[in-house]
Amino acid sequence: MRYSHVCLHGFGYELPPVELTSAVLEERLAPLYERLKLPTGRLEMMTGIRSRRLWHPGTRPSEGAVRAGKKALAQSGIPAADIGCLLFTSVSRDMMEPATAAFVHRGLGLPESCQIFDISNACLGFLNGMITLANMIELGQVKSGLVVAGETAEDLLESTINHMLADTTLTRKMVKPLFASLTIGSGAVALVMSDSRIFDSRHKLVGGSCRAHTDHNDLCQGGQNAEQGTLMSTDSELLLEKGIETAHRCWQDFGHELGWDGGSIDCFFCHQVGRAHARLLFERLQLDEGKNFETLPHLGNVGSVSAPITMAMGLAEGRLLPGNRAAILGIGSGINSLMLGIEW
Repeated sequence: MRYSHVCLHGFGYELPPVELTSAVLEERLAPLYERLKLPTGRLEMMTGIRSRRLWHPGTRPSEGAVRAGKKALAQSGIPAADIGCLLFTSVSRDMMEPATAAFVHRGLGLPESCQIFDISNACLGFLNGMITLANMIELGQVKSGLVVAGETAEDLLESTINHMLADTTLTRKMVKPLFASLTIGSGAVALVMSDSRIFDSRHKLVGGSCRAHTDHNDLCQGGQNAEQGTLMSTDSELLLEKGIETAHRCWQDFGHELGWDGGSIDCFFCHQVGRAHARLLFERLQLDEGKNFETLPHLGNVGSVSAPITMAMGLAEGRLLPGNRAAILGIGSGINSLMLGIEW
């Protein structure tokens, strides 16, 4: 896919107020660690995650998305009245119906003419939202639009901890699929995109590529259970192997589509799962890991928020300068991979 008239304006993001370190999380799991003789520090050692951020109890996904959306609109300089489409793209939702986008739309005071809907695709939802909005802009259907995401990891973390402590029949092998749930964090991010022929930021979305490898859609599955709450089961090792394999194919498509190679890209912003994932991804794609901007150690895996909030924070720290090229590299359960190229 290629775009000729799509530009990016302001990012906005919101970091939740509560910090939960891996050390404190392991303290809560001390009875399990003692029973299974697991070494303290295992979680940070395996993942590279020192901490993750959480909302105060009862915070809805839409609330974080509204806060991030307000910042993105202010940063962009685009009037709310000119927003023609709002896409909410998180794994987390306020409720089954109506769409969470409806609550964000109301919270931001967007016009009645603004089309709103939710997009869900695990950790790649935000990037899918960028593509969907870019297509609408390219077709001349909207002048500007807003993509938002607000992830709430609190229920998953609490349910996982409670389950691991309550079920004394769990073995080392049985708890292994639960550990990925302990890497999840909360956060919110938003991005304004526009038709460059009308509101030109000079930050161009050039195009991208996508790959689906759904033979492996059983490697990471989650949902709500009436008795145990929100739980997720992840075959981390096989998901890593098949995810990197899918990303490699997507990267090949990306290079052919855009005519870019790793050496021509100044900075990478990735969906972040763990230290081993990042290392193997850059090794397999033969990319310079020194160009990868990371938020993993202090944010953990923030689902659909992960890749875009990493880019937003990278921009805030001056890691991407005018004239630079950036690539957003995403891998999500399903398995899906999506990569976008940006000229800043």
